[in-house]
Amino acid sequence: MGKARLAAARTRGAGAPAGAQGGRARPNPNPFEVKVNRQKFPVLGRKARHAVGQPGVSRARAVHKRTQTLLKEYKERDKSNVFTDKRFGEYSSTMSPEEKMMKRFALEQQRQHEKKSIYNLNEDEELTHYGQSLADIEKHNDIVDSDSDTEERGTLSAELTAAHFGGGGGLLHKKTPQQQGEEGEKPRSRRELIEELIAKSKQEKRERQAQREGALELTEKLDQDWKEIQTLLTHRTPKSENRDKKERPKPDAYDMMVRELGFEMKAQPSNRMKSEEELAKEEQERLQQLEAARLRRMRGEDEGSEARKPKHLSADDLNDGFVLDKDDRRLLSYTDGKMSIEEEQSGEASDGESEEEQGEDLSEEDPENSSDPDGHSDLESDMDSEEDCGRPSGEPRQALGEGTTSIGHRAQEAARNQLPYTFAAPESYEELKSLLSGRTREEQLVVVERIQTCNHPSLAVGNKAKLEKLFGFLLEYIGDLATDDPPNLRVIDKLVVQLYNLCQMFPDSASDSIKFVLRDAMHEMEGAIEARGRAAFPGLDVLMYLKIAGMLFPTSDLWHPVVTPALVCMSQLLTKCPVLSLQDVVKGLFVCCVFLDYVSLSRRFIPELVNFLLGILYIASPNKCGRGYTLVHPFRASGKNSELLVVSDEEDKATWQRRGLSLHWAYRLKAQNKTEANHTRLSCLAVCLALVKGCTQFYSSLPSFYAIVRPLRALLMEHLAGRSHPPELQELCQSALANLEEPEPRCRPLVCAKSKPEPLKLFTPRLVKVLEFGRKQGSSKQEQERRRLIHKHKREFKGAVREIRRDNQFLARMQLSETLERDAERKRKVKQLFNSLATQEGEWKALKRKKFKK
Repeated sequence: MGKARLAAARTRGAGAPAGAQGGRARPNPNPFEVKVNRQKFPVLGRKARHAVGQPGVSRARAVHKRTQTLLKEYKERDKSNVFTDKRFGEYSSTMSPEEKMMKRFALEQQRQHEKKSIYNLNEDEELTHYGQSLADIEKHNDIVDSDSDTEERGTLSAELTAAHFGGGGGLLHKKTPQQQGEEGEKPRSRRELIEELIAKSKQEKRERQAQREGALELTEKLDQDWKEIQTLLTHRTPKSENRDKKERPKPDAYDMMVRELGFEMKAQPSNRMKSEEELAKEEQERLQQLEAARLRRMRGEDEGSEARKPKHLSADDLNDGFVLDKDDRRLLSYTDGKMSIEEEQSGEASDGESEEEQGEDLSEEDPENSSDPDGHSDLESDMDSEEDCGRPSGEPRQALGEGTTSIGHRAQEAARNQLPYTFAAPESYEELKSLLSGRTREEQLVVVERIQTCNHPSLAVGNKAKLEKLFGFLLEYIGDLATDDPPNLRVIDKLVVQLYNLCQMFPDSASDSIKFVLRDAMHEMEGAIEARGRAAFPGLDVLMYLKIAGMLFPTSDLWHPVVTPALVCMSQLLTKCPVLSLQDVVKGLFVCCVFLDYVSLSRRFIPELVNFLLGILYIASPNKCGRGYTLVHPFRASGKNSELLVVSDEEDKATWQRRGLSLHWAYRLKAQNKTEANHTRLSCLAVCLALVKGCTQFYSSLPSFYAIVRPLRALLMEHLAGRSHPPELQELCQSALANLEEPEPRCRPLVCAKSKPEPLKLFTPRLVKVLEFGRKQGSSKQEQERRRLIHKHKREFKGAVREIRRDNQFLARMQLSETLERDAERKRKVKQLFNSLATQEGEWKALKRKKFKK
């Protein structure tokens, strides 16, 4: 569009015929407007162009050109009806009028020919229907009789035409040949002639029907004769020969697979997955039903008898309580001509034994696993049947009543001792402790799970706050279990799963509870340091809280509101709590294990961990002279606790076996005997070596790790590698030393790349050949041509922009003139209206004045 507009602008900017401006004669130019371009000096061979300029003439030409082109387009901008002359060769200057006429005539004939024969299959043949041309039938000139099937269909006789369309005059005046011969006969009336005509038409119709029936009979007979002859003409080969000739190919693997897929069962639509709210609702209803059944059993209400009654009583029922539960009929079988009765009896006996065993197993199972909702529906009937079988026939009925009563009491006691199915959410920690205390591990887990199920947040409005409180109560209960003597670690391990579920449901309240517990532990440690100058390792409950925090929350984040304070707390424990006993060693090693679990994903370096392991190895070595390392707090180079893990008894070393270090040492004050204490020391040393090996696996990728752990390597090589420790400890020590050895550097250090030396600057001038003086010097012919085209393009572009600007100015003037014309016309019409209104007003006032005078 931009290029087209530039071209149009350049075209309109070209000169127009002189002396034309709006159809008027061009005035003579003003001599004062003539511009003369004088040359400073003449140049031979150069033509002087535009020596004399006439601005008025060129401006008039441009206005005339725009009036003929641009103004015309502007006036027709909103018009869509354009008359287009499509006559062939009308605007062709190369064709003569005779050629134009001949070509137009040929196109007209061709167009008519194409329209007429567009659907003709063969131009030489004429399509007919019952002997008549389809072209004639399409004219609809004939009336077709639907009852006539003869060859003369569609034709009307002269008599019928005269009777219907001639008014009957022809029938009266026309004479038949017989009538002409018999002139003496009396002429017939119109009625007689019409009746004769009707009789003739009926006779012709009967004749046509008879011919049609005869043709159908002949056709059927011909078909029957053809069927009889066809059996003689066809020669069928025997079936055996056909089988030999046509052998069906055996289906290949693909065909067999396709057939198998066709017989396979189609996929059935499954039920939609239920939401968490629906599952919680169903579980709550199930527990409520089980609790209602348990309460009925506690009250002694028997509902099993009603369940065993038949639902429908027939007319032949004897009302004796007999119910057919299964079909006892057997199939008759024979073996070697004899009926197999003994096998059936043996099979029945084995079935009876298996049923008795199954009954015993079911009676021993928990009632909630039984299919019956109360779990004891068949207890009374089984006991009754057993007593009936064991009671002689002469025993009175009272014994049966006493047995039934004793069974009912036992069922009530069993239901009373059974764990309830529904629990209300505890409002305080004492209430939760009363629910869980005195129960086994499995029962405690079931109680906590049922509390969560019965108080799901989707079931009621206040359940969310209740479960949030339950998380804090469980955390406090775990702390109490950890401080018991001995600590119930198995229950703690199972309750962590319930804590995780609650943490996923309420992460904010769970994080607040964990932070509150850790904040209390830190405050206690800081208070002890301010009061005594040192702080002891906390109890097992705080250690459990640190372990649980790493299991409930992500530990790989750079900063976490719960995990980061836990890491700080463990760092404070390893640096500010001195190691004074074996219990402190066990607690410190447990904190180191938790530290490694925290940084297993993030691979964050913990210097407190390395320092604590170095101190543990130091207090386990008897010879402490000539070391190349320095101990830091909380360990001391000398003192009564500097050899806390040294084992000097060879018998205890020989009897020691490596196994997991129990956390029971974290709460015991002293060992039972010396051998057990030595075994614990060796176990602590084994755990320390395993932690050193784990640290090397985690931090081996750090560039400065081997420089940091160099004291560990020196301590192991000097004091532990050559000692008489058990073989398992020796293997651990060797593997740890192998991991601590610094590998050879495989990559060269980064060095700056060698660059080519820059030569010294020389002051020798550069000689350039001057081809031509002026602006175009030093350019080849191609460069000159390129510059010439660039200059020409720039000049044309400027001229086009100038013409577009003038076009816009011209259109603006035209629009302004139209606006002024519309305004002038409007003012004229308004003035005319005011004049007419004033005239009417004057006439009305004159008329009113005249009436008033009268």
